[in-house]
Parts: sequence; structure tokens; C-alpha cells
Amino acid sequence: FKAPSLPTGKNAVRTAIPVARIADLLSRPGERIDYNGEEIVLPDTKLVYWCGGNPFHHHQDLNNLARVWQRPETIVVHEIWWTATARRADIVLPATSTLERNDLGASSSDRFLIAMKRIAPPFAEARDDHRIFADLADRLGVRAAFTEDLSEMGWLERLYETSRRSSASMGNVMPSFAEFWEAGYFEYPELETGIDSLAAFRDDPSGRPLSTPSGRIEVVSERIESFGYADCPGHPVWIEPREWLNGPGADRHPLHLISNQPRTRLHSQLDAVGPSRDSKIQGREPLRMHPEDAAARGLVAGAVVRVFNDRGACLAGLGLSEDVRPGVVQLSTGAWFDPIDPADPFLDSHGNPNVLTHDHGTSALSQGPAAHSCLVEVEAFDGPLPPITVAGPPALLSEAP
Repeated sequence: FKAPSLPTGKNAVRTAIPVARIADLLSRPGERIDYNGEEIVLPDTKLVYWCGGNPFHHHQDLNNLARVWQRPETIVVHEIWWTATARRADIVLPATSTLERNDLGASSSDRFLIAMKRIAPPFAEARDDHRIFADLADRLGVRAAFTEDLSEMGWLERLYETSRRSSASMGNVMPSFAEFWEAGYFEYPELETGIDSLAAFRDDPSGRPLSTPSGRIEVVSERIESFGYADCPGHPVWIEPREWLNGPGADRHPLHLISNQPRTRLHSQLDAVGPSRDSKIQGREPLRMHPEDAAARGLVAGAVVRVFNDRGACLAGLGLSEDVRPGVVQLSTGAWFDPIDPADPFLDSHGNPNVLTHDHGTSALSQGPAAHSCLVEVEAFDGPLPPITVAGPPALLSEAP
């Protein structure tokens, strides 16, 4: 089943980087980095256009990101809320929420295709992403080429028909778009057996090989070995983490930080409202610690603590749990970055663990984030509690001309 999705189109720019290397891109233009057997030249980036996402949530070492974020000449962001990224943009284009636009909800592994119908008009001057891009294309004289003369509902019908044809080729009959939109959803038949992605390979390893260089399941990769990466050989091996409890630095920062995905929100979405806000301790993200570690530091449950290392610090609300092993603390990701002093953002008031994590790629092969190699220390915070400001609009510095 092919889930409905907009065509990618052709990008005249061939340069691409691993998403976790954003700060390197902005701070080291012209440098070369290894990635997946190739070398990438980091381009000199003058403009950042960010649509869909919040790098000040998911990127590591946010104090470093805040510094290098000053290098581009212009930053444009589509946003619904005043996230930390929107607050650091030159131009914020207000976008609609999922409740203010029509859309399709589906994935190729889901049995349901959902008609996501708008239930409220766009607030104020908010526009959906397609309309924003269409209006920009109009200013560039290419509106018709971008929209292909289709409205919002016209595009949804075209995308639906693509899935409908794909489904029909496999013997599944979907209703017309009008019938689907009226019903609100379509349910695909449940498979009699689960999806087994290796069944064909097992039945015929030579005739139905895998996409690996050898066509087989590879425990040792000659191709990866040929790259010569010291931090990623072609076979399984234990490599000492950059930071861990048996390594240098553990004497000053003796707690291993685990920054997992939260249970009260999806990543950082809707952090300022509802269940996410209700889960906070004195307005800060909860930090879980073993009672023995808390007692050794004179800390009590419900107190606000300062979590810190050489990269940054954040305030968090302390919770005690024997489910966390001694020597480990757990702080979920997604609290919106809210430094006490935006001009000197070393201390975050809200509990964002990415002020503490280091921004080094996992290896030259993948260049992914390595957030879980992170050591910290925790102490009581005795000063006056700073307000949480990121839930509201930023201060207006001057009137627009």
C-alpha cells in the first residue's frame, strides 16, 4: 500500500547533510566531513528556511547551537506556537494547526486512512504550508508550476487517487474520494498473516537477494571496512563512549543522564498545555533520581534542582524512584528551551536536557546524534525561581515600519 504523499519534485541543489550536523553546517563552512563512505563539503549557508520541526528541541548542545544560529543572514520559520526556534527567527510565518486545515492521515504500515477534516477556521492570519508556499511562488512568478492549478481539496483528491490505484493493483478496492471524505475514514482489510520482510529471501536467497552488497545478512561488512573509519569498523566491536561513568570526567560529573522520549507529549509538541504542563514540578520538567543519590546530595522530592556539566545547565523538578539505578538520572526531552538570559543562554529554566548533551556524531558512518553519552551533576537550586516565559509571546522590541 502506497500512503498518500506529496511528490518530492526535483531539487537543483544536490548538497545534503545529515540532519544532526546542523551546528557544524553553520559554524564550519567549507570544511569537509566524512559520511557513509563519502566526503561532504559543508556549504556557506546564508539563509535558513525551517518548515516543520524545532531544532531547539531535538539538537544537542543547545548553547552551541544558539551561538552558531547567529551566523546566517536570515532565518525563516513556519510555526503555530512561539517555540524556541520561532523566537530566534527573523521572519515567522504563522501556520495553521491540524485542526485548521484539511489533510489526510496515513502511513504505509497503518490499516486506516483518515480524512482529517478542518473543524475551525484558521486563527488570525495563519495559513497552511501549501498556501504559504503558493503565495511565495506567486511572488516569484511560478505559482501555476507549484500548485498545478489545484486547490487544497484538489491536491488531497489527487493524492488519494494515487493510493487508490496502488491499492487496486493489489486487489483492494477503495471508495471514491467523495465517498471516503463523507465517511471520514477507510479501513484496509487485515492481513491473514503478518508482514514478513525476509520471507522471499529465506525461500530463495540467490534469486531474491537483500539490498546489501553481498545480497546476504551481513555480520561483517567488507564495504564499511573499506571506508577505514576508526570509530566504525566493519564488524561489531565495543568502543568506549566519549562520556561514561568509568571514563575521565566522571569524578566531576558522576551521574549518567538518560534523555528518553516523554510519555506526556509527542517529542516537544504541545509542551505548554495539557498533560505535558500538568506533569511538571514547580513548572519544570521532572528529573528522576535514585533515592540513594538524592540522599547523598541532601535533595528531597519536589524540589527544584540544577543539573549541569561544562556545556550547560538546566533547572528541573526532582522526583525519586528506585526504577532508576544509582548513578543514573533520567530527564525526558521536549521541554521548550527557555534560557534565563537569552543573551547568555547557559542556564535553561525549564528542564531541556539538550543543554547538557554533546554535539558529536555517533560515527563517521552515520553522523547521528549521540545524546546518551552524557555525564552531569545535580545540586539544589537555592535562588529565586525564574518564570517560565516560553509559553507566551516574546517581548515586542519595536514596532514594524
